[in-house]
Amino acid sequence: MLPPHTEELIHRALLEDIGTGDHTSLSTIPADAKGSARLLVKQDGVIAGVELAQAICRHYDPKLNLRVLIHDGAQVTAGEVAFTLTGPARSILIVERLMLNFMQRMSGTATLTRAFVNAIEGTGCRVLDTRKTTPTLRAIEKWAVRIGGGHNHRFGLYDMVMIKDNHADMAGGIPAAIQRARTYLRENELHLPIEVETRDLTEVGLVLATGGVDRIMLDNFGLDELEQAVRMIGRRYETEASGGITLATARAFAERGVDFISVGALTHSAGSLDLSLKAMI
Repeated sequence: MLPPHTEELIHRALLEDIGTGDHTSLSTIPADAKGSARLLVKQDGVIAGVELAQAICRHYDPKLNLRVLIHDGAQVTAGEVAFTLTGPARSILIVERLMLNFMQRMSGTATLTRAFVNAIEGTGCRVLDTRKTTPTLRAIEKWAVRIGGGHNHRFGLYDMVMIKDNHADMAGGIPAAIQRARTYLRENELHLPIEVETRDLTEVGLVLATGGVDRIMLDNFGLDELEQAVRMIGRRYETEASGGITLATARAFAERGVDFISVGALTHSAGSLDLSLKAMI
């Protein structure tokens, strides 16, 4: 299912690209010319964005026919063909770059996410993304995380109360921040989970003494300190390890017993998977 507002995003993206017209295609390709192309995978990874490519084609020209050969979330190898595209030649050329731009980025994110998911397989821990996304493209990037087998953290500032270090410091400490958050939710009849970021075992103790939260984030904890924190919390609340977790260290963090590891790199540092749309002559 397409994320909300995807059609609006496609519309704006096409306007940005086409402007006053694709003058190259308009000048070189006859209006009644038909064409066909294939989406060629040029790098091993996880494919993502096929469903979005279908939506782009439907939006721009319903006469375009995209035949899916490999679905979103599949592991692919260089040389495979993800889909074929037939229809008006001008339309194929106009949607080509937009489809590739989205799919290459989404596939890169899905590929990196799958690598993290595989790295912690069997631990019971889940991989989360963060809000470190490209402005206006968050829904697409978080969609790619899900395709890669990861899970989405909060989408924005409105769907979770997440008390981070700056909130706690400006509120006068963790206990005061939690109490104010609980009062605010009650007075406004909001039912949102509360997560609190902690920087050390002392702050974990403050959260436990105050109570009334749903998840405790253990930010930039060393492995030994993380293990101690998980024992202190004792399954009373969900636990999330965050801060500088890499593919090389992910399993070690997950094995300390946390429920989640959150990885900003899934969206802010993922590369692009090499894909190409090639005409079929």
